[in-house]
Amino acid sequence: MPKFLPTSGKAFQLILCGPTMVKEMEITKVSIRDRLIADLKVIMENPRDYDFSPRAEIDNTTLLIKNNEDDNSTTSFELDSEMMQIVERDRMVELRVKFNVEGMHGVLLHRHPNPRDGPKSKKLAQPSWKTILPLDL
Repeated sequence: MPKFLPTSGKAFQLILCGPTMVKEMEITKVSIRDRLIADLKVIMENPRDYDFSPRAEIDNTTLLIKNNEDDNSTTSFELDSEMMQIVERDRMVELRVKFNVEGMHGVLLHRHPNPRDGPKSKKLAQPSWKTILPLDL
């Protein structure tokens, strides 16, 4: 059943979103600082998909991250013994998520020969956020 999401600009305009919001998820890196940190790359179906609610759990020594009620979008990473000690101590993981939308963020084929990296240079927006998730052991 599709969900109706009101937009912030106009209260009467509704957006239909399908049942699957996340097209693909990938854990790019897992590291340890004060706690376990997982970098996650998420590819969404539509730029107006806002329904992403990650859940994390541990199965033996595997970190599993999935969208709330979507069994199709699941990713896993094998943890070593030091990471497992941190997980058992903290029972949480810090998740750094970078969002991409299929078709909007393509691959840059022709790079400009004179890149600007000064204080007035313009950069593309990179939608990302951080959160701390409890772990189900």
